[in-house]
Amino acid sequence: MDSLLALVIVLVAFAVGDFVSYKTKSIVSMMFVASVIFLIGFWMGIPETLFADAQLTGFGALMIGLLITHMGTLLSIEDLKKQWKTVLIALAAVVGIGIFLFVVGTPIIGREYAVASAPPIAGGVVAAIIMGEGATAKGLDAIAVFVTLLVVVQGFFGYPVASFMLNREAKKLLKTFHENNGKASEVETEVAVEPKKERKKLIPPLSKDLQTTYILLAKLAIVAFVSFKLAALTNDVIHKYVMCLFVGVAAREIGFLEEAVMTKANSFGLAMVALMAVIFGNLAKATPEMLASILFPLIASLVLGVIGISIFSAIAGKLLGYSLEMSIAIGASALFGFPGTFIISNEVANANGKTEEERGAILHEIMPKMLVAGFVTVTIASVVLAGFMVKLI
Repeated sequence: MDSLLALVIVLVAFAVGDFVSYKTKSIVSMMFVASVIFLIGFWMGIPETLFADAQLTGFGALMIGLLITHMGTLLSIEDLKKQWKTVLIALAAVVGIGIFLFVVGTPIIGREYAVASAPPIAGGVVAAIIMGEGATAKGLDAIAVFVTLLVVVQGFFGYPVASFMLNREAKKLLKTFHENNGKASEVETEVAVEPKKERKKLIPPLSKDLQTTYILLAKLAIVAFVSFKLAALTNDVIHKYVMCLFVGVAAREIGFLEEAVMTKANSFGLAMVALMAVIFGNLAKATPEMLASILFPLIASLVLGVIGISIFSAIAGKLLGYSLEMSIAIGASALFGFPGTFIISNEVANANGKTEEERGAILHEIMPKMLVAGFVTVTIASVVLAGFMVKLI
């Protein structure tokens, strides 16, 4: 197929997905809509080489390391320290997914499906890529399609759980808010007004004039390359993408990389298009017969994942003094991540708060927890879990 025509088809599918996602307030995700379009397209005769013809496959594979390193620059150690209880509950939820699927899921859906499903359920795109690469390397095409579809449909399980729990939490918060005569606690006020202090870093930041696309991307590529080499030195005991994440965090902390470096380099959007092509490339192998064969493990793994999230996050929340509702909502963020965590927090606040003060009180409590939880599960924990479990396929 002509390269430009192939690129047009891919981008139009993504654009339609984005439009539907916007109209449904992210209840129907872009990835779900785009995957349906691509599946139907492949079955109707669109070449299976669509993404390669669009010159996106090789570029997307190259971008994975850079994008994960970029993800590391989104994380602030200071923010994680302030929400340490949330971090622990989110990590407990991911551990719960891994343990519950491996122990309970193996006899129900089989070892390969149980192992492959845990990291994507705990995170999303990057975890699915790691597991998909591992499955493809062993000739397990059905598993590669399976993890792609997990990412596509997991939001349908995560959003209702998180919404239900956060709505119950919001009602509790409003009751407390009115019992305090519409005032936040003194501790909350102090935290809210405390100015953010800029910490001096080992490497001083570049001047704005020098933060050009080329310089920022050059630094990012250097860090990703070093990460790959460091992973090789461990004999790949630490997966190269996991190493990219950790080194990206460290590079931001010392000042070598800027926060959200790919966004500042005006390159994040195009890189994500290429990354999505890597994910959706597996759908070219998905025949109707294959989809029918993986339907049961797909649904079963998501149900088991939600149960694992609920049990482990509830236990961790109980130990740390969080409510059952907030704890499970934090754990459920693994199923959709950002921007879903932002959107659902606002929707809950708007649905329950009748005044700006009430909505603000709700957001003050749930928004920071949900944002941090989404980043911890999707950005850190799922990638680490994938680096470990890909060796078990």
